[in-house]
Amino acid sequence: MSKSSASLSDAALRAVEVRLREVMLAFPHVTEEFPWGHRTAKVRGKMFAVLVLDEQGLTVTTKLPQSHEAALMLPFAEPTGYGLGKSGWVTARFAPGEVAPVELLSLWVHESFRAVAPKAVLDAVDGGKPPRSSQVKKSTPARKKAVSVGKKPTSAAKKVAPAAKKSTPAARKTVAKKAAPGVKKPRTARRATASRSKQS
Repeated sequence: MSKSSASLSDAALRAVEVRLREVMLAFPHVTEEFPWGHRTAKVRGKMFAVLVLDEQGLTVTTKLPQSHEAALMLPFAEPTGYGLGKSGWVTARFAPGEVAPVELLSLWVHESFRAVAPKAVLDAVDGGKPPRSSQVKKSTPARKKAVSVGKKPTSAAKKVAPAAKKSTPAARKTVAKKAAPGVKKPRTARRATASRSKQS
């Protein structure tokens, strides 16, 4: 391979690296770091993609929990070393002069981000809302109480309600007298039984 063709292939792989870097950094809460001298994308401190471009070519490492089996059927893919392959990590290698499928690799970066990102970040990506802060979480119970005003009373409200209904015996007598002024009370069953036994 001549120097000009080698430089063209390096330029092609460099363009793929630039494109994948753009995809990685487009997600929220992503930082770019260089542990071991390799370009690494992390979301909230958790690694989800590694790009290495050197004289041996381009290497792309991502976590693929859904598509890792299909990815490993491709000639350029292999399980990631250091035991990471058991957790679904896949490494794709492209030597100078080889064509890297940038769109497929972009999909892998997306899948890897979703596999690693915390739920709050994924909610922000899916719903377009910023991750909830602790202040919002603290106000949530108050909102629930306000919403449940029209519903059945809670157990605490039930305990208060019977106490409010209770009244003193004097108050009950007053209510009974007011309910039927001047009307004799009917005999109770005990009185009626007692008067019948006297008559016989």
